[in-house]
Amino acid sequence: MDAAPSFSLFSSAVSIRLHSDESSWYSGRVIFCLDYIVFTLRLIHIFTVSRNLGPKIIMLQRMMIDVFFFLFLFAVWMVAFGVARQGILRKNEHRWEWIFRSVIYEPYLAMFGQYPDDIDGTTYNFDHCTFSGNESKPLCVELDANNQPRFPEWITIPLVCIYMLSTNILLVNLLVAMFGFTEPSIYFLPESFPFSIFSFLFVGILLQPCQWS
Repeated sequence: MDAAPSFSLFSSAVSIRLHSDESSWYSGRVIFCLDYIVFTLRLIHIFTVSRNLGPKIIMLQRMMIDVFFFLFLFAVWMVAFGVARQGILRKNEHRWEWIFRSVIYEPYLAMFGQYPDDIDGTTYNFDHCTFSGNESKPLCVELDANNQPRFPEWITIPLVCIYMLSTNILLVNLLVAMFGFTEPSIYFLPESFPFSIFSFLFVGILLQPCQWS
């Protein structure tokens, strides 16, 4: 990981903190926190010279590529379920932040076991929604002639079951299988790790100042 992102974030945070208004102080603090994350992750490179931790760090980097392909497949399931769920339960939702929560955020949480509570009339609570859309609450579902939630439970509940089955079991096990394929594909010669120490010192001490000169 290059040092440029860490130094650029730190410089931006310092320049913003020099302003006297309160909003600039808060923005600078947020950037400082993000810079701390980048700086801490850079410390992982120190342990690449270890004979035991070095291969595991390389495996972790390779597995991040597998996670990227997994997220691509998961996004297809997530958007398909989220858009269908939003269109079935609600209409005329004009607030983009709540559309994002209903289409992306809540289906994402469902992958971790959080069951949505707006697909079944027996568990739906009107105190947690708004009819006008002027409050900081999700839009209520459509009502029938008797002012009861118009839940097509014959389609919403099977959709949730199929979605959670495909994401929690199929896709997660696919990710585990991809990890299992990535791990044996990395081979290291244990004798080469002592030379990695000299390589790390050479790059960090001799070449790094040359990049800034």
